[in-house]
Amino acid sequence: MMKLRTLGQTGIQISPIGLGCWQFSNGLSVIRDYWGGMDDGKAADIVDVSLKGGINWFDTAEIYGLGTSEQILSSSLKKNNQKPGDVVIATKWFPGMRFAGSILRTIDTRIKNLGGYPIDLHQIHMPFSFSGLETQMRAMAKLVKEGKIRSVGVSNFSAAQMRRSHQVLQAHGLVLASNQVPYSLMNRAIERNGVLETAQELGISIIAYSPLEQGLLSGRFHRDPAAVRSISVYRRMKYNGRLSDEGLKQSQPLINRMTELGDKYGVLPAQVALNWVVTYHGETVVAIPGATKPHHAAQNAAAMSFELTPEEGRELDELSKHLG
Repeated sequence: MMKLRTLGQTGIQISPIGLGCWQFSNGLSVIRDYWGGMDDGKAADIVDVSLKGGINWFDTAEIYGLGTSEQILSSSLKKNNQKPGDVVIATKWFPGMRFAGSILRTIDTRIKNLGGYPIDLHQIHMPFSFSGLETQMRAMAKLVKEGKIRSVGVSNFSAAQMRRSHQVLQAHGLVLASNQVPYSLMNRAIERNGVLETAQELGISIIAYSPLEQGLLSGRFHRDPAAVRSISVYRRMKYNGRLSDEGLKQSQPLINRMTELGDKYGVLPAQVALNWVVTYHGETVVAIPGATKPHHAAQNAAAMSFELTPEEGRELDELSKHLG
């Protein structure tokens, strides 16, 4: 099992893989056909399996079901006898059509929804508030000083936005803990746009969401192209090129090699893909795959049970660079 890592420079210790909790929206997602409903019992089972597998942190957000995900996560942790402080909780403020003052006005709702579990990481979900980054970071710093949150992160921020946010927080004696961005073997954008380099320079953690490209890296669609018809319209539109016959053909060599490595380590191709994300760049990148079934959560956690060799990591790097 991989050892815990420090979230940025905060001192907060997290497992290399956490659990993304968008699926706990109970069918109330902004994209309505993206996730179906999930009863509290199944969510509690997913949390239980995650905890037993060594996962110690959970990422949710205000916009996930308008607080429903936070509430279901809290309920699931209580059902699993987790006390406040036993796990690490990350949530996010949604900036759409809002000013930074909303960060301060909505924090008590976040705290209430989480039912007594402290907010270890509070993140700006997107960089499009009506207020500037400096004003947003000052509001976040105020929450830290008031003891309502432990650390500050961002999501979907550019390298320049990360740097500015970090500088403002430093003026308050704080640091930017993390930037949550899409990253996987099929989405390598942060390696080209300066985000990864800036994170490494400033000691900021990258939290990779969609680390499996929502199933593309499992090899499922390569084994059964007809399965494409079973996923939501939104997902088919988002990945249309990659899910076409030609797209699947282009990524087949990567899937083949991940399958071979999976056989070597006794794991699935998806677990190989997850392991690559959280090991290839040292301890800079952690990941938050979701799980709609307990066995998915078990597979996510088991991706921490082995470690690819540097040579294997480089081989997957070369096979995937042209894919994203």
